[in-house]
Amino acid sequence: MEENTCNHIAIIMDGNRRWAKAHNLPKNFGHKKGAENVAKITRGMKDSGVKYLTLYAFSTENWQRSEDEVKTLMQLLREYLNNELKEIMDNNVRICFIGEREMLADDIQKKMQSIEEQSANNTDLTLCIALSYGSRQEILSAVKKTAQLVLDKKLDINDITAQKFSSLLYTSQIPDPDILIRTSGEQRISNYLLWQIAYTELFFTDTLWPDFGVEELSDIIKKFKTRERRYGKS
Repeated sequence: MEENTCNHIAIIMDGNRRWAKAHNLPKNFGHKKGAENVAKITRGMKDSGVKYLTLYAFSTENWQRSEDEVKTLMQLLREYLNNELKEIMDNNVRICFIGEREMLADDIQKKMQSIEEQSANNTDLTLCIALSYGSRQEILSAVKKTAQLVLDKKLDINDITAQKFSSLLYTSQIPDPDILIRTSGEQRISNYLLWQIAYTELFFTDTLWPDFGVEELSDIIKKFKTRERRYGKS
């Protein structure tokens, strides 16, 4: 059997709060440790030959957490955008963001746009960060865009295809994931890339995100290469 080629990995970075609890530390220490791990995994991904990495950083549902925790997460995000991503960009990594940006503070939105523009011509790896992201909301948005195109007579209803619909999603510029990894032992998708993972290979690990390392990532990629991907065929 020919080995599978892994072009795109998506990760649900779960377990920051449990990591902090296990180390008798406040929640924000877990989130900070998790943010630091992004740079390590990004470097490891770049060395593996994978071209796209999509990380679930903050969901639309996360807005329902306590005001103090959301405030802490937003401040951590500001620090990350100002500091951590600079190193990543210096390593020829293109950075993009998906999600409902209008829910984020203006200064965060401006920084996101600036980072996207500065890294637009980098070619070694595309790091896509899902911020204020929810897949159901993304799909509903694409449905509304499609309906508007039909109403405006710019699209015939008979020309609506899966490919056309995909082009109206936030992820229109990147391929569907080959691998989806969720850390921390939870085995749920949690409203993440529901359309895009139709034929993605799923991997769940008990490792908490701050402890998830390049060695385990490499092991998952090796296991993926041995899986038989049928896409509904016999």
